[in-house]
Amino acid sequence: MAWSPSLIPGLDDIVNNGDPRRRADAAHKISELFLAGAPQFRPAHVDLFDGILTGLVPHTEIASRADLAERLSMLGNAPPALVDLLVREDEISVAGPLLRRSPVVAEPTLIEVARMKGQGHLLAMSQRPKLSAGVTDVIVRRGDREVVRRVAGNAGAQFSQFGYSSLIKRAGGDGVLTLTVGQRGDLSAPQLKELLAGSADIVRRRLFEVAKPDKKAAINQAMVEIIGAPKQSDIRRDFAPAQRAILSLHHAGELNEAALLGFAKAHKYEECVAALSAMSAARIATIDRLLTGDRHDPVLILGRAIGLEWATVRALIVLRLGLGRVPSATDIEEARLNYERLAASTAQRVVNFWQTRQTA
Repeated sequence: MAWSPSLIPGLDDIVNNGDPRRRADAAHKISELFLAGAPQFRPAHVDLFDGILTGLVPHTEIASRADLAERLSMLGNAPPALVDLLVREDEISVAGPLLRRSPVVAEPTLIEVARMKGQGHLLAMSQRPKLSAGVTDVIVRRGDREVVRRVAGNAGAQFSQFGYSSLIKRAGGDGVLTLTVGQRGDLSAPQLKELLAGSADIVRRRLFEVAKPDKKAAINQAMVEIIGAPKQSDIRRDFAPAQRAILSLHHAGELNEAALLGFAKAHKYEECVAALSAMSAARIATIDRLLTGDRHDPVLILGRAIGLEWATVRALIVLRLGLGRVPSATDIEEARLNYERLAASTAQRVVNFWQTRQTA
């Protein structure tokens, strides 16, 4: 690379032998010269400045490098070798502006920086106008909560199947991330369903409230599949005797929560279903399908809709698993927390939906 001696007299000597002050002064003057003429420079001119500045800029103070990086980040023809040098700096005030917006930073460099640097670099990178799936894979894997939330909310970010699976997994313990991922336009229906299945009811409701109309429809459909359409039980049950017993209790004024709790503790499944049907005004067939589904959510919804205490709801959860099976401590604690968060009005709306559906 040939250097132009007309830029600064004695430039060769300054680069090779100059003291820090002379180098910094030369870097400032040449940087200003480049920035002033950048819109008109041809690639050969850019290469000339690139070769000179990469020998001078590293010797300048952090504040000077940070200011230069900020200005270079706006240019589509910034000196590539200089940008590559600055973007790898540990000092985030220098690397940050280039990571956030410079179009000159190549994807392999972004991936390398994402793998090697800290959370400040990842956070800056997550704000780029566009991010490939190769870059977001690394960001989601290495990023802390703030970084992952930020990249999930970046409409210009693309995610691979691995990236989305990781986001959904992390969203299980992060309501803010659930809301962010749930509003993405490129989230598929199966991914939305998986996201909602692992989230708390209060988060689901909030997501529905803030979602766009087309997304609301997708959320509704996902919730129907998760809660409203459980699998049919393979066991054929005769509910007629239980119906008669529950009707007698009702006429005697003794159909209450205490009776339901007694049936659940005694593992009297048919009586529990018949009692829940009478107390919720949902058909026995509907209650039976709900209790034999894969999740505890319908039990929580029924319990909240008819005002049951947690002890009764817990007994119903144990009942639906069958004799000899008990939920894990983690599952039962998660169910308890979800039950506490579940609003009675929301539960009643779901029960009303079940009632309307069974009528239709």
